[in-house]
Amino acid sequence: MYKIIIFYVIFHTYLQINGSINYEFQFKILLRLSGKIALVTGGSRGIGFATAKILSEQGAIVAITAKNPERLEKAVLEIPNAIGIAADIRKTNDVKNVINKIIEKFGKLDILVNNAGIFPEIKKLHEIDEDEWNQVLDVNLTGQFRFTKEAIPHLQKTSGSIINISSDAGIKAYQGFNADAYSASKAALILLTKCWALEYSKDKIRVNCICPGVVDTDMTKPFLKTEKDKEFMDSEHPIGRIGQPDEVGKAVLYFASDDASWTTGAILTVDGGESIK
Repeated sequence: MYKIIIFYVIFHTYLQINGSINYEFQFKILLRLSGKIALVTGGSRGIGFATAKILSEQGAIVAITAKNPERLEKAVLEIPNAIGIAADIRKTNDVKNVINKIIEKFGKLDILVNNAGIFPEIKKLHEIDEDEWNQVLDVNLTGQFRFTKEAIPHLQKTSGSIINISSDAGIKAYQGFNADAYSASKAALILLTKCWALEYSKDKIRVNCICPGVVDTDMTKPFLKTEKDKEFMDSEHPIGRIGQPDEVGKAVLYFASDDASWTTGAILTVDGGESIK
């Protein structure tokens, strides 16, 4: 954020010297999301946290959700112009409460980032019990449905933007990956992105999807315990390394901003080339 402030001061001084101050023009250049209200689910850590921070630094007021109140409170302290609302994505009343609080406090919603998700224990299909299967789909798929359903009436008023965070695992199968419920939920979210983009195009709501490869987050840490694990995972990506959360967050910023005003139904891989192998 301090880089933006320094640039603003320099740019403002330049315009003063040249006698050409246009404040609206200046802020449009500096803050791509000025005046926007954004909601990032699962925003207390990982990709969600990085995304919320980037959107905030670009002028948005950001609401983040998480199930853990302590982690949520800590995250909010590190994100400018942010509020935290504790919620369990599996509970409809919690989801409704999040949307209601945002509307009560800010009067509108412009951006929804469906980021919250879980990763199951690695097992082959015949070893998964039905409760495990349902838990993953309830969070990773039905949870996105819940938030989108409640957000749509408000996004219709602002011609807003929805960004779904899916995964490379929703695009193709990987030998030995063995997380079938996760893959199914992420593949479904890709198709839902296209369905929602068509359904709400007349409302000028843009719906797009990002499919990350392996990103350095708490979710992937169990698979990166040793140097050998890290070297293997890096080698799986043609670019030669795994991703960082802010690299996904910057892609979200593009879709959330007016730079993507003619983009809807897009599926963007941010994966170091992993999905094209």
